[in-house]
Amino acid sequence: MGLLSIGEPLTWEETKKWADHVRRVGIKQFINHYKRLKDRKNDELKFGDEIEYTLVKLDRKLEVAKLSLCGPDILDELQKPEKDNPEDHSTKWRPEYASYMIEGTPGAQPYGFCAAYFNAVEANMKLRRQQLLHILKDTDVFPLAISGFPRLGCHGFLDPPHDPTPESGASRSLFFPDEAIWAGHPRFRTLTRNIRERRGSKVAINIPIFKDEATPRPFVEDFPNDKDGGGSRDALPDHIYMDCMGFGMGCCCLQVTFQACDVEEARLLYDQLAVIGPVVLALSAATPIFRGYLADWDCRWRVIEGSVDDRTEEERGLKPLENDHFVIPKSRYSPVSYYLTTDVYNDVDHPRDMDMYKLMRDSGIDHLLAQHMAHLFIRDPISLFREKLDQDLEKETDHFENIQSTNWQSMRFKPPPPDSSIGWRVEFRPTEIQLTDFENAAFAVFVVLLTRTILSFGLNFLIPISKVAENMVTAQKRDAAQSEQFYFRQCVAPLDEEEAEKCSCEEDDFKLMSADEIINGNSKDGFPGLIPLIRMYLNSINIDVDTRCTIRQYLSLISKRASGDLMTTATWMRRFISEHPHYKKDSVISEKINYDLMNKIEKISSGVEACAELTGKLLSKAKSDLAETPRRSLEKQADN
Repeated sequence: MGLLSIGEPLTWEETKKWADHVRRVGIKQFINHYKRLKDRKNDELKFGDEIEYTLVKLDRKLEVAKLSLCGPDILDELQKPEKDNPEDHSTKWRPEYASYMIEGTPGAQPYGFCAAYFNAVEANMKLRRQQLLHILKDTDVFPLAISGFPRLGCHGFLDPPHDPTPESGASRSLFFPDEAIWAGHPRFRTLTRNIRERRGSKVAINIPIFKDEATPRPFVEDFPNDKDGGGSRDALPDHIYMDCMGFGMGCCCLQVTFQACDVEEARLLYDQLAVIGPVVLALSAATPIFRGYLADWDCRWRVIEGSVDDRTEEERGLKPLENDHFVIPKSRYSPVSYYLTTDVYNDVDHPRDMDMYKLMRDSGIDHLLAQHMAHLFIRDPISLFREKLDQDLEKETDHFENIQSTNWQSMRFKPPPPDSSIGWRVEFRPTEIQLTDFENAAFAVFVVLLTRTILSFGLNFLIPISKVAENMVTAQKRDAAQSEQFYFRQCVAPLDEEEAEKCSCEEDDFKLMSADEIINGNSKDGFPGLIPLIRMYLNSINIDVDTRCTIRQYLSLISKRASGDLMTTATWMRRFISEHPHYKKDSVISEKINYDLMNKIEKISSGVEACAELTGKLLSKAKSDLAETPRRSLEKQADN
């Protein structure tokens, strides 16, 4: 969701005049904030998840599925328990980019270190879904955990209906009406407008189409409302073309945030999980359809990268640098660029603002952290509010967060908020959202358990940062979980100082492995596998029987996704479409196919129907009585 400041948004021309000021003040805010909090120690390991729901209206009579723009209408009622009792509520609700989206998280307290919390994750996810269903009970709208709506951008995809306005408005899209953008806060339209204006043109997203038997060759679209010819110019043959922020930020995902004991532990987790991100992205792949066409990719990541790519022609290297300062090789939304604990594997020299870097180094911030921040701060702010221009260097961090929160990388390193009990955190961002609460809980718990296994055993997953970027591209390919391989470290055991000094980017340290080998291990090569390592960790701690059973089911899901015994969501969707009687093998997702797919997903997510291809017969023992007040219940349980 990012920073939601209140006030009057500035135009891009106004924002541009303040950009240098925001960067200078923002980096000084970070320096002062870091100095105050760098020695903070002994925070409890905590975690929480964020789930973004898509609000889909199912017209049973007409057999049509549309995106409902009712998000702003139901937010106040969802937030009422939090407003009535800020210190004790079971769920939090926040706006997201589009009015057909809404974000839900656990309530007043995150989950803690006690193992029994793992039995509360799914229960709280179910509670969130129940709260949404209760509010929507007298409507035909359902909260679906889908990564992307298949016909997003097709004619008539919204309820109530709106037409795109290619010659006016924030997005000026050929396909995506501005009315789809969240109406209750100006940040989202401001971002949309300013990204387009800063870039100097609309974004151009092209995803390869899946070439089925009857797919036209070449596949070339005609855009009747493309009066200036921009769409025809930017759209590539044999690709699905999209042209605005809504196609990326209008997708949904699952994110998990961890609180570390201190800043050094947060930096370690940031680095180690950056390597894991592509593998989790492949296993959670859930977005094989864009703008009503089957794609040859299975994930949303590349679409989001393109949807917020505000780089000018100079920054993209298309023109010599005259007005801008850097040639920037990638979008604001991207895999991580630098590790925070070692430079050995930072084998790509990403651009940095060296004035910012020098200021941080002169202020006592170490090279690695200064390098990371100096890279983030090559970006302009793209959303400013008039009331927030003048900031206190010591007490506020809004200008820092403005830049930080609009660098959407696969991991986010998060300093504590000002005057807060919250500690140093990292956010794991690559996971595609799954259809059921069981699956989403499984992925969240898997990543959390992996952090504790890393810390307990001192594991080292680091590979060259360039290989992490390659893995992110590989992870998005069709059926990557089964058909592709990923660079991964061969020996993940902790290194002593002498061994660490010998580390390099040479391929002796890493090799290509399948997702199955990475997750489940390869006895022939002596690679243990992530899940066997997690099980070793679990055998070293005390866990109640129910929680151990739940964890076993979650790990089984991840294991079977990697081995191919269970499908990814994307593979399941492809099979559903290919077997649909109305599918003409032309890569087109018709209204009828879309409705039947959404209707099927609604039944699966609500528990009316099982889906053995996705979850098998796996069931957890998630404690429903822990969902509303997990901290008190679990602490009482732990005491007993």
